[in-house]
Amino acid sequence: MPSVDQPTPVAQSVDATGAARIAARFAASRAADQDHDGGFPEADVEHLRTLGLLAAPIPRDEDGAGLGEEPGASDLCDVLRIIGSGSLALGRIYEGHVNALQLVARYGDASQRARLFADARRGHLFGVWNTEPADDGLKLVEQPGGYRLKGGKILASGAGFVTRPLVTARTIPSDVAYMVVADLAPGTRADLSDWRAHGMRASATGKVDLTGLDIPPDGLLGDPDSYSRQPYFFGGAWRFAAVQLGGIEAVLDIWREHLRRTGRGHDPHQSARLGEGLVATETARLWVERAARLVFEDDLHPDRIVAYVHLARTSVEAAGMTVLQLAQRSVGLQGFLRDHPLERASRDLATYLRQPAPDFALTSAARYVLEETVSAGDLWRDSGEVP
Repeated sequence: MPSVDQPTPVAQSVDATGAARIAARFAASRAADQDHDGGFPEADVEHLRTLGLLAAPIPRDEDGAGLGEEPGASDLCDVLRIIGSGSLALGRIYEGHVNALQLVARYGDASQRARLFADARRGHLFGVWNTEPADDGLKLVEQPGGYRLKGGKILASGAGFVTRPLVTARTIPSDVAYMVVADLAPGTRADLSDWRAHGMRASATGKVDLTGLDIPPDGLLGDPDSYSRQPYFFGGAWRFAAVQLGGIEAVLDIWREHLRRTGRGHDPHQSARLGEGLVATETARLWVERAARLVFEDDLHPDRIVAYVHLARTSVEAAGMTVLQLAQRSVGLQGFLRDHPLERASRDLATYLRQPAPDFALTSAARYVLEETVSAGDLWRDSGEVP
């Protein structure tokens, strides 16, 4: 389990991008050993802690490094991409950690921020768990002195390892949705038995039963329905797209190294495939970086920002599928053998590309644009530049 209650580097001094490159290099060297049912990049999460990356998203005005507060969230975009290139499982876990801390910073009161940011500095791993069984959701049952949780979450990444999950729950009897951050002991309340996935096996994704956990009156984070407030809810998809981009780059690097090692790179058909892969990858990068900037600047109407992020995640998914197809065709049967690095990288990427509601993301963006009268070239320009 990640170390907690241990001193960590001073967050303000962290070179987050440099730290991410170090973390990614070591994560890549360990990824194959973690690729099994029930696997988890435990040593890599501990490495993130010692490098100061678990505390890095704490805002500057809370004595943190403010990762994600830089103009356009450019450093955070690079950090998520780089970590994803080393291990998509680790990238998924870290993206959830960042998401949770950003929600605390945005919606928490002063005492909540102080307490939870102190937990992050001590090495607690945060996450966001919002997926629920179709038949029932997590409830906040009102009781004297606060609330008690009833129910759980599914598809919770880092289950058994995340000790400070941010979850959504609805109050009983008033039926109002709130966020709470639960206090969990490592290795408890998690069931990974159903996670028998094609890829991302090291993400420790499973069911979590939170029944019986007490939540004090001051444990509710933000106002009702703050979690789903736009553009941050749908707009936050740029973060997982950045991690996916890292996975695409890893596949491209493995593919390129294979062509070099085998001496097949100068074959015109191989060169053409590699060129197509480079175009797809760079296109995805441009979409992700622009999406991060639009969400950070928050200058456009929320619906317009959300539409752009929907298109960005669609573009990254398409780029990932293109690069996978080209790389597998180029490498051939060797890329499907378990001792070839492309095999695991391809499985992880193909699995992580499967994000919720891709058709909704694409069609809702198209509907938004259809109803707009601004010219296509001005749709996502800075608000001050649009007539």
